[in-house]
Amino acid sequence: MKQLGLLIRLIAGIIAGTVIGLAGGWLGLADSAGFIAIIRAFATFTSLFSTFLSFMIPLIIIAFVTVGMAELGKKANRLFLLTLALAYGTTVLSGFITFFIGRAALPTLIQPITGDVLESNAFAPFFTIEIDPVFGVMTALVLSFVLGIGMANLHGNAMLNVFRDLQKIVSGVLARIIIPLIPIHIAGLFAGIAAEGRLFATIRMFASLFFIILALQLLYIFSQFVLASAVCRKNHIKSMKNVIPAYFTALGTQSSASTIPIALGCAYNNHVSRDVADFVVPLCATINLNGDTICLTLGSMGIMLASGIEPTFAAFAPFIMMLGVTMVAAPGVPGGGVMSALGLITSMLGFTEPMQQLIIALHFSQDSFGTATNVTGDQAIALIVDKFDNAGSGHIR
Repeated sequence: MKQLGLLIRLIAGIIAGTVIGLAGGWLGLADSAGFIAIIRAFATFTSLFSTFLSFMIPLIIIAFVTVGMAELGKKANRLFLLTLALAYGTTVLSGFITFFIGRAALPTLIQPITGDVLESNAFAPFFTIEIDPVFGVMTALVLSFVLGIGMANLHGNAMLNVFRDLQKIVSGVLARIIIPLIPIHIAGLFAGIAAEGRLFATIRMFASLFFIILALQLLYIFSQFVLASAVCRKNHIKSMKNVIPAYFTALGTQSSASTIPIALGCAYNNHVSRDVADFVVPLCATINLNGDTICLTLGSMGIMLASGIEPTFAAFAPFIMMLGVTMVAAPGVPGGGVMSALGLITSMLGFTEPMQQLIIALHFSQDSFGTATNVTGDQAIALIVDKFDNAGSGHIR
C-alpha cells in the first residue's frame, strides 16, 4: 500500500470501510457480537487517532507558522512583498467568493442528515484516552506570530534554527505517522457510517461538495488569468494552454514542490522573464494555496449544513482571513492544508470530532485537484509580478 498514491489508498480505505460496515446487513449479522466488536475496534482506532491529531495540531501551527513568518519577514524586497500580497489577497478573495456561492447553492443540495447521525454513538469505542494539547489553537497562532515576527528582526538565526529542527520533527510525524494512517482512519469512519445506516446520505453530500469544489477551482483558474489579462493589458486567456502540463503533473504528483520544474517551463513558455519565474514559481508553491482554501471553505459549509448548523458570514469572515495566513505556512506534504487548518475549523467553526473526520476525508479525496489549482494559479501570479517588475525597471515587453 505504501507504493500506491495517497488518493488510491484513500479510495481503498473508503471502499474497505464501506464494505465492512455494510457486511453486517448483507449477512444478517448486524446485531451479532462479532460484528459490533469489529466496528467498535475501528471506532477505538479512530478515537485514539483523533486524540493524537488534536494533540499535534498546536505543534503543527507552532512549527510551520513560526518558521514561515520568520522566513517571510527576512525577505522584505519589493517583488517578494508583491508576490506575498497577491498570494494572500487572492486566497482570501477565493474564500469569500466560495462562501457566497456556497450560501446560494448548498442549501438546495445538502439537507440535514436526520437523527443527529453525525454525533451517533451506536458503536462506541472500547476505551478512550485523554491527551491534552500543550496549548490551545488560538494560543498557538498568536505565539507563532509573536515568535515569527520577532525572529525575523533578530540578526542571528540560532533561535530560528531551533524551530526549523522542530519543523523537521513535526514534518516527520506528519509524513511517517499521521498521513500513512489517514486511510485506516477514513476506513473506520466509513465503516461506522455504513453500519449506522447513514452511508447514502453521506455519499450524496460528498458527491455534491466534490463536484461543486471542482467547478469552483476551475472557475478560479480562469478568473486568475482574466485578472492577469486586465493587469497586464494583454490577452493571457490564451496563455492557459501553456500551463496544462503543470496542471496534470500536479494532479498526478499531488505535490506543488514536485511540480516546480514543469511549472518553471510553463512560465518560460508564457514569456515570463527567467529571473521572475525562478523567484515566483518556487515561492508560490509554498504560499499560494487557493485550491485548498476553496475546498476547506465549501467543505466546512456543507458539513455544517448536513449537521443542521447554519454557516453564517459572521463565523466565516474571520475564519477565511485566518485561513489565508495558515495556508501561507501550510506544510508541504499531501493533506498539509487541512492539517494546518483543522485547528481553525475546530476553534472558530465549532467542528466536533465526527465533523473533523468528514472534512479530513473530503479534503484528502480532493487534494490532487486542489494542488493542481494552486500550481496553475501560480502561473497567473507570475505573469502579474513580471508585468510590475518590467514597469519598475523601465523595460517594455
